[in-house]
Amino acid sequence: MKLATIAAAFLVSAAIAFPAFAQDKAKAPKKGGGDMSFFVTSAGKGNGADLGGLEGADAHCNALAKAAGSKRTTWKAYLSTTLPGGDAGVNARDRIGKGPWRNAKGVVVAQNVANLHSAKSNLNKKTALTEKGEMVKGRGDTPNEHDILTGADPAGMFSTAGGDTTCGNWTKSGEGSAIVGHHDRIGLKKTTRHMASWNSSHGSRGCSQANLVSTGGAGLFYCFAAN
Repeated sequence: MKLATIAAAFLVSAAIAFPAFAQDKAKAPKKGGGDMSFFVTSAGKGNGADLGGLEGADAHCNALAKAAGSKRTTWKAYLSTTLPGGDAGVNARDRIGKGPWRNAKGVVVAQNVANLHSAKSNLNKKTALTEKGEMVKGRGDTPNEHDILTGADPAGMFSTAGGDTTCGNWTKSGEGSAIVGHHDRIGLKKTTRHMASWNSSHGSRGCSQANLVSTGGAGLFYCFAAN
């Protein structure tokens, strides 16, 4: 009699617990949701470095973040622009808010703008994840996609190197060039400062998708939540 009573109590407890478990599982946040405030785009816009300007790049960041479950509504692409005649352009570092910034798995990549552009930055291949929480292929992977579009100098400012450094301020998919960084902090010469830079390694071979791919890129860029 006692055994029957215990068995019945167990069955009742299990019946109550199972719906609660199922409900908790259903409420589990999607990858990229929650507190994510930084990611590398899982895909470019498909037209080389023609991103539709800063507005088009920002829209792409917002669309990818929303699809990944993010509730944040103000995403900015980490991209600089230049103006003719030596006039001041737009600095990538001025577009992204104050931080701190976390990837899709909750890991902090930088506490603030100064930290992001210092030797203490935690941005590297293991932390520079896509909005889906996936790692981006780097040097040694097939294909190598570590060239990330920025148009910036190491401090995150618009480049004064001369020539085209932003593929026509992100509107060209043919001739031209754009400064890229290496998200994996590795290049042909591992010991050089530029090869280890996440935001300012070298200029691209051109602005077309094929040219970006040929030097280890895919038209990807960094996105930061500015709110």
